[in-house]
Amino acid sequence: MKAILALEDGTVFHGTGFGAAATAAGEVCFNTSITGYQEILTDPSYKGQIVTMTYPLIGNYGINRQDSESWRPHVSGLVIRELASVVSSWRAEQNLSSYLQEYGIPGIQGIDTRALTRRLRVRGSLVGVISTAAIDPSQAVEQAKAWGGMAGRDYVSEVTHQNAFVWDEHDLESAEFGLARDHQTPNPRHVRHPLPTADIPIVAYDFGMKYNILRRLRQKGFRVQVVPAHTPAAEALKYKPAGIFLSNGPGDPGALPGIVREVRSLVDTGIPIFGICLGHQLLGQAFGAKTFKLKFGHRGGNQPVKDYETGRVEITAQNHGFAVDPDQLPPEVSVNRRNLNDQTVEGLRHRTKPIFCVQYHPEAAPGPHDSTPLFDEFRTLIEGRG
Repeated sequence: MKAILALEDGTVFHGTGFGAAATAAGEVCFNTSITGYQEILTDPSYKGQIVTMTYPLIGNYGINRQDSESWRPHVSGLVIRELASVVSSWRAEQNLSSYLQEYGIPGIQGIDTRALTRRLRVRGSLVGVISTAAIDPSQAVEQAKAWGGMAGRDYVSEVTHQNAFVWDEHDLESAEFGLARDHQTPNPRHVRHPLPTADIPIVAYDFGMKYNILRRLRQKGFRVQVVPAHTPAAEALKYKPAGIFLSNGPGDPGALPGIVREVRSLVDTGIPIFGICLGHQLLGQAFGAKTFKLKFGHRGGNQPVKDYETGRVEITAQNHGFAVDPDQLPPEVSVNRRNLNDQTVEGLRHRTKPIFCVQYHPEAAPGPHDSTPLFDEFRTLIEGRG
């Protein structure tokens, strides 16, 4: 099955299709993670994007439903150098191509992903069309030009859960896996570490939240009430939460003024708040700052971030194309973390209120675990208020 990837600047890559026989448009971005393609595919923050994996061989351990980060894949398309012909993991339930086919998502392999990534780094984000149909390349380029880009797009409304729910009420989904070190355990690959008591009630706003965030919150003893993205602040407070969590999510944070108003109302209450990724950007706007689009974004598991409060450098997992402009922040909000590659804002802390946020993903999945203690910090912040 022949396939093409056509970019809005007129560049066309020819390769072989896999997944669904389909045509899809989106912003073409690249992710530098070596593993974790399933988690990336199912991260709602990738809504509207065609993801290029820079690691050359993808699909070697297949797909299993336990590793999904939401109820379905959200990418528009997938671009890789080579699709593994053999699936070699004991956990695999199906291969990558059949998984994408199941959800109508096209993929293309056999192209020079290094050349594509360099073009995106030099030119910046580009819209593309990936197609397995017999489409004229010039027509595909025109379709890419007509798509319009990510700016101004509200994808949060499309990926948020539409109804409120309690996460893992019976503690069946959140325990960490481990390996047994003895020979008596019947299945040593399915050992689960015990969970602490869920003794702190919080409300988590779902802007496109990954499941591993919910798992991490539960592992730290939070009882998590999840609410849809557009839930009014007054409605969220009816649950009597000890804290508020603001999740990651897709699209342009500047296209969400209604949600920003509700976040501002929550800020004014003085309740402890922890935000990540889109949640960080929404808090930045609630504080009075604006957001702007990055040239090509940060996506992968190797982004260095400096914590200026401790001097520590964290290697972080990231997935975002927008950032907070620090020049418009008020004096009562400090920038306490920055990206060491481009000095963009990676963390904010309110000087007088129990509110902090980070631009990256402390829950990882995939990625390093340097930032996992931030969930402990959220708990300590709440406990410190009695």
